[in-house]
Amino acid sequence: MRLKRGSSGSGLHRHINSNNRGRCSGFNVPVVVLLVVCVFAPLLFFVGRGIHSAADAAGNDASTTGQMGNWKEQLAVQHLKSLLSKELIESMTSNAHDMGPWSLDSLRKNPFSSSWKVVGVGMSNKNNFTSDETVLDVKKETPPLKKDIIFTIAGILFDKSFICMIIIHRLLIPQQLELGGFSYYKIQRGFLFMMQQLRTKRREKRATQLVQQDDETTVKLENAAIERSKAVDSAVLGKYNIWRRDNENENSDSTVRLMRDQIIMARVYSSLAMTKKKLDLYHELLARLKESQRSLGDATTDADLQHSAPERIKSMGQVLTKAKAELYDCNLVTRRLRAMLQSADEQVRGLKKQSTFLSQLAAKTMPNGIHCLSMRLTIDYYLLPPEKRKFPRSENLENPNLYHYSLFSDNVLAASVVVNSAVVNAKEPEKHVFHLVTDKLNFGAMNMWFLLNPPGKATIHVENVDEFKWLNSSYCPVLRQMDSAAMKEYYFKADHPTTLSAGSSNLKYRNPKYLSMLNHLRFYLPQVYPKLDKILFLDDDIVVQKDLTGLWSVDLRGKVNGAVETCGQSFHRFDKYLNFSNPNIAKNFDPNACGWAYGMNMFDLNEWKKKDITGIYHKWQNMNEDRVLWKLGTLPPGLITFYGLTHPLEKSWHVLGLGYNPSVDRAEIENAAVVHYNGNMKPWLEIAMTKYRGYWTKYINFSHPYLRNCHLSE
Repeated sequence: MRLKRGSSGSGLHRHINSNNRGRCSGFNVPVVVLLVVCVFAPLLFFVGRGIHSAADAAGNDASTTGQMGNWKEQLAVQHLKSLLSKELIESMTSNAHDMGPWSLDSLRKNPFSSSWKVVGVGMSNKNNFTSDETVLDVKKETPPLKKDIIFTIAGILFDKSFICMIIIHRLLIPQQLELGGFSYYKIQRGFLFMMQQLRTKRREKRATQLVQQDDETTVKLENAAIERSKAVDSAVLGKYNIWRRDNENENSDSTVRLMRDQIIMARVYSSLAMTKKKLDLYHELLARLKESQRSLGDATTDADLQHSAPERIKSMGQVLTKAKAELYDCNLVTRRLRAMLQSADEQVRGLKKQSTFLSQLAAKTMPNGIHCLSMRLTIDYYLLPPEKRKFPRSENLENPNLYHYSLFSDNVLAASVVVNSAVVNAKEPEKHVFHLVTDKLNFGAMNMWFLLNPPGKATIHVENVDEFKWLNSSYCPVLRQMDSAAMKEYYFKADHPTTLSAGSSNLKYRNPKYLSMLNHLRFYLPQVYPKLDKILFLDDDIVVQKDLTGLWSVDLRGKVNGAVETCGQSFHRFDKYLNFSNPNIAKNFDPNACGWAYGMNMFDLNEWKKKDITGIYHKWQNMNEDRVLWKLGTLPPGLITFYGLTHPLEKSWHVLGLGYNPSVDRAEIENAAVVHYNGNMKPWLEIAMTKYRGYWTKYINFSHPYLRNCHLSE
């Protein structure tokens, strides 16, 4: 007899009892099998495990009993597997991971579906059970069934009650019984559907967690990048830096960024439209793209945008919405954006190389204004009568009791800043003597400038390096090497790059200053000034901020060179300047030895002569004719020549980096006696860092007629 949906609870029990009496063989056997599997098998399993545990403590006999328990457990599992399909086993495994062990509480919290309910006897006394017994009824708006009682007993006795429930369904298949109108197969399909929903929810939950983690990581990275970008001063990047410190408002320039984002997406969708043969949409995207690009132009802030920008944004937004509706595919858009990112990255690397090349090129050039100044001064100098070309106080030039400075330069304006800053900050300017050496092209201009602008009470003298007759190729290895065919080949023919970016790495070694004897004259100071005891060597890219007379009282302790060391960072040690793969370098020098800086050096000329510093320099320069020990420049041979002969000075005497480092501490600059614009960003060039340029321009009178005529200004 088929169970009816509307039966009462008591009627149902009477029906089942009568059915059992008439069809004992059809229902009792499955119940017996169920009880064996769900009751006795677990009991045997637990008893076996207890015996096995006791056996481990007692000895070998109990070990045999433990093995019997394991054998029974395996046998029970094999019986279960023979009753279940692979699909149901997978469902049970998924359910165990998702919901944990099945129990009454789990069923109450997670029923099979919205139409199934969990009812306990504690809520009704119609079934004549005691209050301590709990009955699980699975129904669809129907009274409880006896089959549900079996489910409850199995759930109490067996933690994974889902297994017993499936076994009951398997055993009831021959009986063709139905539960409230639902056959076994319908229940199975509903249950598998529920498992599928649970797996889907689990995947969605995991995906949400991963997305949330990715979002948090992205936010952290973006915040860190913003903090790092704030450390980059606007003086370096100028108005092209979107993270300038003056842009404190987070919403500033939002319109510019929106237009740029729209342009990027328009490019993506135009590519997809062409791929999918949607030519009308493709042409519409291109038209809006051109309009937005024209409206954006070179604008970097919202204030720079044209008045048509809002209308362009609106039009572009409409066509992008249309394109998204027709073309959006997450994978395609992602691949396209990734390709655009890689292309942009390659372009950035190329632009960085070109920027390095151009900065090296700019560092080698002379601005038009300074060239104009030199030409005008030279013309006027040679128009002067000879008697007006002499400087006063020439008797001080060889007085060893005065403070003598040496300065080698071909830049009139730079030399004037060095002299003027030193005199302005000197306590006794009448005791300071400046020895300038320049080349024949700038000799007239240098003389004329200081004749028109004398350095107060200080003494000044200008010489021409080409008039030093003793400085010839037979005596000086550098001059001989400069005249060699190998050097000319290196500079003017061989290994010249065919592109801008390819030549950026070697361009710095082809700087014309390396071909000028003014750069190498620092190794011949006793020959240039034979009657002096000490001299302070200055580069033309420095500014004096304090009185320097204290340097003459520094005890060099028998050393020749007094200089500020620069080995606070690893790249200022010997191994970064010299070729330690060469045995001549490796066996004579320590690769970790601390480097020092040219630019402000106190030289003891008496010790220089005793130790034959110029002879040491000649020796190593001859060994480096093929540039195997070091590349070009004067610092590497200086490190070699004065190795072990350099006395470290206090760092406050000489602060470096104003020509390349945008993060030099302002307090260090203010406290420094000398600041040095070493690097490519010289203060007289347009590429100079504006935050440091004021320390240099304060010593220039831009109202001077010569400067105005040559359009030199701050």
